[in-house]
Amino acid sequence: MAPRRAPYGDRVRYWFDSTLARGAAALVGWMALLCLAVVVPASALLVWTDPDAPPSLTGKLARVWRVTGETLRLGGATGTPSRVLVSVLLALVTLVYVSTLVGLITTALTERLTALRRGRSTVLEHGHAVVLGWSEQVFTVVGELVAANANQRRAAVAVLADRDKTLMEEALSTKVRTTGRTRLICRSGPTTDPTVLSLTSPATAGVVLILPHDQPEADAEVVKTLLALRAALAGQRSRPPVVAAVRNDRYLLAARLAAGPGGIVLESDTVTARLIVQATRRPGLSLVHRELLDFAGDEFYLITEPALTGRPFGDALLSYRTSSLVGLVRAGTPLLNPPPATPIAPGDLLVVITRDDDTAVLEDCAESVEEAAMASGPPTPTRAERVLLLGWNRRAPLIVDQLRRRARPGSAVDVVTDQGEATARQVNEADADGGTHLSVTLHDGDVTRPETLRRLDVYSYDSVIVLGRDPVTGQPQDEPDHRTLVTLLLLRQLEETTGRELPVVTELVDDRNRPLAPIAPGADVIISGKLIGLLMAQISQNRHLAAVFEELFAGDGTGVRMRPAADYVLPGRETSFATVVAAARHRGECAIGYRSHQDAMTSPGYGVRINPPKDVRRRWTAGDEVVVVGGD
Repeated sequence: MAPRRAPYGDRVRYWFDSTLARGAAALVGWMALLCLAVVVPASALLVWTDPDAPPSLTGKLARVWRVTGETLRLGGATGTPSRVLVSVLLALVTLVYVSTLVGLITTALTERLTALRRGRSTVLEHGHAVVLGWSEQVFTVVGELVAANANQRRAAVAVLADRDKTLMEEALSTKVRTTGRTRLICRSGPTTDPTVLSLTSPATAGVVLILPHDQPEADAEVVKTLLALRAALAGQRSRPPVVAAVRNDRYLLAARLAAGPGGIVLESDTVTARLIVQATRRPGLSLVHRELLDFAGDEFYLITEPALTGRPFGDALLSYRTSSLVGLVRAGTPLLNPPPATPIAPGDLLVVITRDDDTAVLEDCAESVEEAAMASGPPTPTRAERVLLLGWNRRAPLIVDQLRRRARPGSAVDVVTDQGEATARQVNEADADGGTHLSVTLHDGDVTRPETLRRLDVYSYDSVIVLGRDPVTGQPQDEPDHRTLVTLLLLRQLEETTGRELPVVTELVDDRNRPLAPIAPGADVIISGKLIGLLMAQISQNRHLAAVFEELFAGDGTGVRMRPAADYVLPGRETSFATVVAAARHRGECAIGYRSHQDAMTSPGYGVRINPPKDVRRRWTAGDEVVVVGGD
């Protein structure tokens, strides 16, 4: 039986596709035939319907030829065959020339636009900020740099990462909605290549910030980027300040050596662990850190004040109405909360919290102090604490170590995780020094399962810390937050069932998940990347603040604390904040703000007020807290 013949239409389409597959010549031929099939009949129709057309058939055909030639730009001269042929030849030459010229121009423009889209052109800016690397921190850093440049006429931020330029621009425009006068410039390429890194003009930059991503090899890439920056700046007389961050202390020394003497390298995991532990000691402290570190409100400044030279530091605490004095920088060394009798020496820089560098104006507030309203009793005593740690990641051993260093006798930590052997080994390493007042107990269980939490008497703990797992190469970056959100949802259900609130401190990786967390609005949430991004942005504007922050966020010594307001002023009394500052001075502390218990859940700042005017009066309650810079 003979095979059935394909339908005629299919055979025609196959023949047509086969001719097109022969190349550009076949395509040009088909286009010419198509044009002639349309233009010749249309030209004939115009000529035959024209009342002024020649009466003879030869004249009409000549007119059709002329109209067709003018339409297709193929000449149109009539006469002898040789004359017509030459006319067509000249028209073809013109067509080839114009087509080639248009093609060359189109190709050049396409290549230029493609290069621009790839972000491979050099940034010609001076004094701009260069951000190298891409992670969730980039949105915080760029947003804070934009806020810091709000009062500048011309500012620019150049971002270089091994990502598509268009995607970076879209992400930044979505997250950093208002850029003001600051121009955002994106360049695409590996940050570890000195040639590509030179596209951002680091030699003329005002500061260079290097961000670590959230994958395991992040610290090694930061070190390589610092080395690439050194190679790109080789031979330059002046080098911009460099601010970088690494996660693991194993890479800290290498990163500092690669950054050079003028570079500043932060150890992000240690700083995050310290802030988490501080928040467990006093709920709400993360809100204070956020207020102090972003550029939206009051922040740290270093100023000179010759009028205060020779005066005791304690007297200077009441010398500013709208600024809070917290320490000195003497010969490059920060002295936060020095003894009140410490004299202010010539050349000392004052560390103040204020709205801007020009808002620290001398204005004595000693007359606003009411000693009769000060509390005279002893401070609230500290006691042993019990902490429940749900989950385990690379920062967990650092958290346990920080809790151990500051533990009171009888303190305990219960760790619940399904990573039993690895957790036990890390806990033993963290507790290798011995002499600790902290007992650590491991419990095997999955914190995302309700039965695991039911076995625990969560209300017997002073604080609950919820941690997510570390990111794994090849998995979505926000996966650690998935488990954290599930655990928070189970804890929230427990709160609703019992009608009691749990003192929960949560660590999240992605700031976008903060609104999704099922917790109270003013609860403590530590966004590890966001906090480090805020720190890097602050230091990029004033590198001398690095030593101040190092002292302020250290595990031991002077730091930001929250104390009961009843330790400073009598509950129920209406008095000024200057009275609180004076009372804190008697205790060897610097008062910088307060948290209102009444406004904790209703105000935009959850009751936190940093650097209030010292002459403003308010009624203090037993539930209020005072924010101070002092020791444990």
